[in-house]
Amino acid sequence: MIAGPQINGSGASASPLAAYATGEVANFRAAATPAPAPELEFHDGEGKTVRLSDFRGKTVLLNLWATWCVPCREEMPALNALEEALGSDKFQVLALSVDKDGLELARAFLKEVKADHLALYNDPHSRANFTMKGYGLPTTVLIGPEGQELGRLIGPAEWHAPEAKALIEAALKLSAR
Repeated sequence: MIAGPQINGSGASASPLAAYATGEVANFRAAATPAPAPELEFHDGEGKTVRLSDFRGKTVLLNLWATWCVPCREEMPALNALEEALGSDKFQVLALSVDKDGLELARAFLKEVKADHLALYNDPHSRANFTMKGYGLPTTVLIGPEGQELGRLIGPAEWHAPEAKALIEAALKLSAR
């Protein structure tokens, strides 16, 4: 069994990312000791099985959300804007719907809010919530290119804000070392 990262709830952390938990992402808790993120299995927009480990080599902002979650719905345009601004072969917003009704519900919602920069992913069994210890939605986990959890934010955030972009850019610089 893989132990989870030690998250320092006080805001103080050995992680240099803790300094970037300000403004719109002040609730981000950097992992004092990053640990491997657990493996997840879910579906892409065509219904093919995908694993979180398939994203190794990229820094990933994994966002667990559902169409029935009002704060999730409200933050989706900001996640889309973050992907538009910073998405690359080095970074991706992975918005993972945990809707039990599957891909079509999530697809319709993403189309409705014009989230055209986010790829469609769905976990129809909602196992990701439990596996990632996402004890509330939305839960957003920052994962480094080697698959380690760098930190997390429980609840909504303005992911297109300058502070969020600075956090992601700092994570990318750390990963490039």
